[in-house]
Amino acid sequence: MSFWAVVLIAAGGAFAIEGAAWAIFPTQMKHMYETIFSQGERAIHISGLFSVAVGVVLIVWGVRASGLS
Repeated sequence: MSFWAVVLIAAGGAFAIEGAAWAIFPTQMKHMYETIFSQGERAIHISGLFSVAVGVVLIVWGVRASGLS
């Protein structure tokens, strides 16, 4: 599988999950976003860095599990 195919699949999955959450739980999603953005910049930065770290771990784990490495 090519790199770009994996990127497209990952991006499509992210859009599908985000869209499904907004379609199923619009009020709760709006409240969650308001809560997140009412936090300070530092808390948002730390949350973003944590998300990046978790994402990288999952990608490395998936690549190793698939035998592509």
